[in-house]
Amino acid sequence: MEDLKRTLKEQIIESLNLEGMSPDDIEDTAPLFGEGLGLDSIDSLELMVLLERNYGIKIEDAREGRKVLESVQSMAEYIKEHRTV
Repeated sequence: MEDLKRTLKEQIIESLNLEGMSPDDIEDTAPLFGEGLGLDSIDSLELMVLLERNYGIKIEDAREGRKVLESVQSMAEYIKEHRTV
């Protein structure tokens, strides 16, 4: 699970062009939106594409998406349960 979380952090940084950030800068349970990493709705779309492209996970329900994209920890747990790739 730790490897998955580190990989996710690297993918988030790359996908969202978060220059100057390293995986160590992102806490596992810190919120990705709002006060945490400060991502916005455009970033959430990028993260949805990342999940589909890299893990075969397509999230249709916006409420479920908000829960999944809450933190790196929640993303990793969801991937572990639903991965198809």
